[in-house]
Amino acid sequence: MLQPASHNNLTHQLVHELGKAIVREQFAVGEGLPSEAEICNRYQISRTATREAVKMLAAKGLLVSRPRKGITVQSRDHWNLFDPDVLDWILSSTPSLQTLRDFLQLRLAIEPEAAALAARNAEQADLDAIADALRRIKAAEEGIEDPLVADIDFHSAILRASKNPFFMQLRSFIETALKVSIRFTNQFKGVDSASYLDHRKIYDAIAAGDAQLAHQTSHVMEAEALQLIEDRIKG
Repeated sequence: MLQPASHNNLTHQLVHELGKAIVREQFAVGEGLPSEAEICNRYQISRTATREAVKMLAAKGLLVSRPRKGITVQSRDHWNLFDPDVLDWILSSTPSLQTLRDFLQLRLAIEPEAAALAARNAEQADLDAIADALRRIKAAEEGIEDPLVADIDFHSAILRASKNPFFMQLRSFIETALKVSIRFTNQFKGVDSASYLDHRKIYDAIAAGDAQLAHQTSHVMEAEALQLIEDRIKG
């Protein structure tokens, strides 16, 4: 049963409940969801809210409605993986090493280039934001700041500083996935927080306007994290 709330909130609660169930394979691909009546009874929600929730999940690629077949579950290759909700459901269901590898491969393709663009395009406010996150990464090593939040803010600030609108719009996706991937990679490294010195190298290159060095230092960091996952998969 969902928590008491307004109609819109109940719809969103149902979206999250069904979305997590689909991602966790509680409904098989190609099979239909329970009937509207069953969902209404199980979650104590109206048919109108149920239909709205189904439409929202279809827009995210998790469901499809076809004549005579009704509403069925879609395979993962149809899901909108850049949707923050979908990504959150995947990552909250204990992601596989393969999923972490796929994400780190994407980071390796994007973040070094974003760092290079930041070295060329960053304004003082952007540099201040990166520097502030870097300061908090150092404080996290001393147990003063939240290491995960500081690390995410550092990478997010670089995406903003790139001034590339496509990179900037990837921020919510990157931030959501970083919450899990950083925790796993730090665990594999045997550390509790990000390396201040490694992040400092990236910041120094960006602040100096050295695009090549910014790209190189960011690439080294992302490649190291990816190699950790690759080694785990092989092992």
